[in-house]
Amino acid sequence: MPRKSRSPLLTLGSLLLASCTARTELAGATPLTPPAVVRSGADYMLAAPVPDLTSYELLQVDGDRPRVIDISRAATLLADVDVVFFGEVHRHVGVHHAQMALFRELYARHPAMSLSMEQFERDQQAVLDEYMSGKIGEVTMADRIELWANYGTSYRPLVEFAKDHKLPVIAANAPGMVVRCVGLEGPQFLTRMKPDQRPWAARALHLEDGPYKDKFMGFATGDAGHGGDPHAKPGEKRAPSDQAMRAFAAQVVRDDTMAESIADHLQKNPGRKVFHTTGYFHSESFLGTVERLKLRMPNLKIAVITPLENGDEAQPKVTSANLKSGTMLLVVRPLPDPYVTEEEARAAIKKQMSQRQDNKCEL
Repeated sequence: MPRKSRSPLLTLGSLLLASCTARTELAGATPLTPPAVVRSGADYMLAAPVPDLTSYELLQVDGDRPRVIDISRAATLLADVDVVFFGEVHRHVGVHHAQMALFRELYARHPAMSLSMEQFERDQQAVLDEYMSGKIGEVTMADRIELWANYGTSYRPLVEFAKDHKLPVIAANAPGMVVRCVGLEGPQFLTRMKPDQRPWAARALHLEDGPYKDKFMGFATGDAGHGGDPHAKPGEKRAPSDQAMRAFAAQVVRDDTMAESIADHLQKNPGRKVFHTTGYFHSESFLGTVERLKLRMPNLKIAVITPLENGDEAQPKVTSANLKSGTMLLVVRPLPDPYVTEEEARAAIKKQMSQRQDNKCEL
């Protein structure tokens, strides 16, 4: 099911402001009654669109076709999986309800669960642990670490469930400062970090060529297939610019750090099952963080849940490409467009950049 096509600037603006514009309030989300899934040429079609932002359809990828399942069935199918990556559309009410429902069902079947989150960073782990152990309250935690703007509506339920059941919560991500500075200076920034700061990011980065790098370069420039070079001729693949390579390194800092955080936790706690929440780009098509985790622990059984945003189609399509993007697909309605014009996007990006203190990376 293809997503809406937007200009590179509109897409970039959406990414830059995603964590700053989280305002969606949670409401009661109810899975729909399973409709028929029928073949339409090389694709499949659902009988009806998802009616609103609180609803969702969960599809199991069964070979080359999707099957509608409910959350309980999904948890049963994932019983022998070591790590579940739940890719999300940030701020989406339906996605976050499905996350919570599945985490609850997985715990019921396998109490030795751990929650890993992109939404917490490694340098915040000590404060998060204090909160989880009841040594400090939520307001104190929020005063000491910067929570995502939509924490209260989207992630609090997961964290509180983990706290109630004494489950570990892994602050898996690299700090935003590290990501930003790698984007400005390149991966060599990591060599300048102080000894007590260096553990905030992965010990090794995987920057090699491959499908993930191609995908990132095409997404960042709006010119997929040209190696990230917008000046390349059709069919021509040229080396990406230094700026694009630094941006990819910044992305990979997140991917490798999250993968390493999960691997370190599993190696220290054998027998646990990890549920990892992350933006879908980090796990879609088993790339990004997923492939970096497999490099560290090749024998892990990993499942990926990927969201698909469907619009107003009378019979939403699920394409053969969609079927390769995850073990299960979560069909939801798309969020409202953050910007309609490029002028809006430029203004928003300019405002965001002006609010940053500076572009210096002083340790």
